[in-house]
Amino acid sequence: MSERWPEPTTPMPGAGCGELSARAQLHLVRALRRACVQAQDGPVTLIETHISFVLLCGDVAYKFKKAIRTAFLDQSTRALRLHACEEELRLNRRLAPDLYLSVATITGEPAAPVIGGDGPPIDHAVKMRAFAQADLWAALAARGALGPAQIDELAALLAPFHAQAAVASPNGRLGSAEQVRATVLQNLNELAALATAPVEHDALQCLRAWEAQVYPALLPKMAQRLTQGRVRECHGDLHLGNVTMVDGRTTVFDGIEFSDEFRWIDVMGDIAFMAMDLHAHGLAPLAHRFVNAYLESSGDHDGLAVLRYYLVHRALVRAKVSQLRVAQCGAQRPHDAGIARHDAARYLALAQQFSQPTAPMLMLTHGCSGSGKSTLTKALLEELGAVRIRSDVERRRLLDQASGHADDGCSAGLRPNDRYGPAMNAGTHERLRQLARQVLSAGHHVIVDATFVRRDDRDRMRRVAEGLQRRCVILDFTIGADLALMRERVRQRSVQGGDVSEADEAVLDRQLQTIEPLGEDELVLAVPCWRRSAAAVARSLNDVESTVSVPGRSQALIPECAARRVVP
Repeated sequence: MSERWPEPTTPMPGAGCGELSARAQLHLVRALRRACVQAQDGPVTLIETHISFVLLCGDVAYKFKKAIRTAFLDQSTRALRLHACEEELRLNRRLAPDLYLSVATITGEPAAPVIGGDGPPIDHAVKMRAFAQADLWAALAARGALGPAQIDELAALLAPFHAQAAVASPNGRLGSAEQVRATVLQNLNELAALATAPVEHDALQCLRAWEAQVYPALLPKMAQRLTQGRVRECHGDLHLGNVTMVDGRTTVFDGIEFSDEFRWIDVMGDIAFMAMDLHAHGLAPLAHRFVNAYLESSGDHDGLAVLRYYLVHRALVRAKVSQLRVAQCGAQRPHDAGIARHDAARYLALAQQFSQPTAPMLMLTHGCSGSGKSTLTKALLEELGAVRIRSDVERRRLLDQASGHADDGCSAGLRPNDRYGPAMNAGTHERLRQLARQVLSAGHHVIVDATFVRRDDRDRMRRVAEGLQRRCVILDFTIGADLALMRERVRQRSVQGGDVSEADEAVLDRQLQTIEPLGEDELVLAVPCWRRSAAAVARSLNDVESTVSVPGRSQALIPECAARRVVP
């Protein structure tokens, strides 16, 4: 970030009695920078945000809370800034314990400040381990270096973080539907006041109408999630600028400390923020991968019901921040103002995009272990923006419940040592149907990744789509399948370990003996997938006008499926 300094502001009302004015604090930070340059005998970077100053001094950084009071925070006194520093340390050590070192005391005089020292404190700062700005995820995304490995690592970090975070009171206002809505409406009002173009006012009017329509239906679900403990002390500001790589590891930092309302949120609010920002950076496939990986790790598919609302909410937040930056830049910084204006328009358009209705479909796989179902469906969910439900993952979740965790109706009577027996298979398929219904009802495409070797299991899953009047497609991995290659894949997976699937060659043999070929009514719903790319499969899905399994609707025949035989 280039170093541009605002004109010193006048003292805060009530400042004095040893308190730093905003002007005096600015002099203090600049004096510290000069002292650090002399001590370091090298460059020292000073970065400014709208509420902080950050001094990058070699291997460490000092983050100062600006001596300001705004509509959403008050850092106007030394005591308030000290409390904010202590809270930032406490909260961010949850995800970045090696990054947040201590609270540093500044002594001396504003014109000659000292970090530490024996005199009375004049200000405080959070002392952090410095990291390269080039390692920020926003920088990685800009140069095309942000990839699936980092996305998966972030999802794996956040699921246990949310599970261990403090839980909001079920009867409190924080995280309640009313409080969430009040924030959304406030953002819409503030954006309307800042908007200058007719297209912006039209977009905001459409979003206001959409919000008024969907909120009443979401109110019971939001209230239920608060009661169920899904509102927690989260990060609150989870975008690409607040994630970085430290020693090769994904590290989340700079969570919200200054506002309870911004921090005590539904866990899907955190997920929506990151997913929204990935979309904003042109990384929609990674956004889909991130949401799916989090759901797979956390099991919180119930949160999909509110995800779209939070996606719109987070896009509006970033649009407002960008609009405020336009006003802050003014005529003195036209280039920066232009960038901020473009960002505001981009986020507003994204909010509109998230508010558009979709026609979700159900895709179920058909094929034995080793046929490539999980590999292709992982790529396909990124292509389509789908949620994937894996039988291997849900089977393991059921095993955990059968071993002593709470039962949700699917794990009753299951024996952990019978991983692929009839009872476990029945319980797993019941769970798959529950989740598929949940995902479709929330308006999202769903891929159910299982062998579906039995016709009865396929029929039951198809009825889920029928009951919701949704399109159903069978992703067929049997046509042209190479049995020798399937065996080799299963064998290698068993040797290498680390895969959630525990199917070995004995399980594969059992599947081959019991697999039931697709019937004529299923063939018209099937898309061949063996050794095909996700992009090719997605094109096949798009080429079919109306492949549905809903009574009374026409079923289009996929030409590729006219002649087929099931292997083996």
